[in-house]
Amino acid sequence: MGVEMRIDKKTALNLLRNSDLLELGKTADGIRKDLHPDGIVTFIVDRNINYTNVCINKCRFCAFYRDPDSPEAYILKEEQLFEKIRETIHQGGTQILIQGGLHPALDLSFYTEMLKSIKKRFDINVHGFSPPEISYIAGKSGLTLRETLLILKDAGLGSIPGGGAEILSDRVRAVLSPKKIRSSEWLEVMEEAHGVGIKSTATMMFGSIEGEEDIVEHLDAIRTLQDRTGGFTAFIPWSFQPGNTEIAKQEPEVRSQKSDKNPQPATRNPQLITATAVDYLRILSLSRLYLDNIRNIQASWVTQGLKMAQAALRFGANDFGSTMIEENVVKAAGVSYRVTREDIINSIRQTGFRPAQRDTHYNIIKYF
Repeated sequence: MGVEMRIDKKTALNLLRNSDLLELGKTADGIRKDLHPDGIVTFIVDRNINYTNVCINKCRFCAFYRDPDSPEAYILKEEQLFEKIRETIHQGGTQILIQGGLHPALDLSFYTEMLKSIKKRFDINVHGFSPPEISYIAGKSGLTLRETLLILKDAGLGSIPGGGAEILSDRVRAVLSPKKIRSSEWLEVMEEAHGVGIKSTATMMFGSIEGEEDIVEHLDAIRTLQDRTGGFTAFIPWSFQPGNTEIAKQEPEVRSQKSDKNPQPATRNPQLITATAVDYLRILSLSRLYLDNIRNIQASWVTQGLKMAQAALRFGANDFGSTMIEENVVKAAGVSYRVTREDIINSIRQTGFRPAQRDTHYNIIKYF
């Protein structure tokens, strides 16, 4: 199975449906070796900080959000935020990932003041605000996306996480997150960010109700935008964790149609797919093949665990992701893999690679 030429969507769909997993993984591993011949697997020391859990989107796959009047709703106090950053830096961290929900009471000044207060006190990259947040901030402020991004960048925003993408299919989004921005809007935020010099990651959450065509369309949308901007530093596929979410609690009534080419009307209670470990490795490998313009593919120990993340390193991944000193969103769905920096270093070594700590832009800070 050669990949000398760029594969098209039809070929990708055939690979996803029919290819031998080990052959697909071997091909992906070969591409990984070509791009990263030194046998180095990177990771970053950082922390996920959720400044609020209030969100008006109320996505059916999310167990983290709360209504504004919920007794569990919060906005992180400034001193709590600073203490979390101090702890991160003390552990060798170079990045904080700041995300929250779409809080109706917060305006642009809240975000700019938070960024300025962080950058005034700490030498750390702020990897923050997913496209749905940025789109919401811009809309509330009456500004364009570009204007909003430039203001946030000037205040200290360093890069943007790929959250809020899920599956870039509006058929799927209409069921999972009907209030969230559409696929084209997610892509527009990323294009505008890249245009003003803000790099970002790209993600995909699979294993909910999507079909194979949706997965390929998602990969194609990412690749097409990367062709234009070159602004994606990495791609991170991960599987939906259904525990404690609205969509998992409701009894399915019908199985949703798994094709964008012949869609049926979206149903309120579609059948969940529940991705397996084999599905994860297959989609990861296909991502490495299809996204020929993105150098870094990240394993997801957060949703898969350490052993599967180790396997991912032989199925196309070259990055072990983050130490995630703190993580709340996936944990809210009932999945809580916790690892230390030493766990990651040992896991990389056990798989036959050399571990290296990196920064946000994949510059090596330290080898182990």
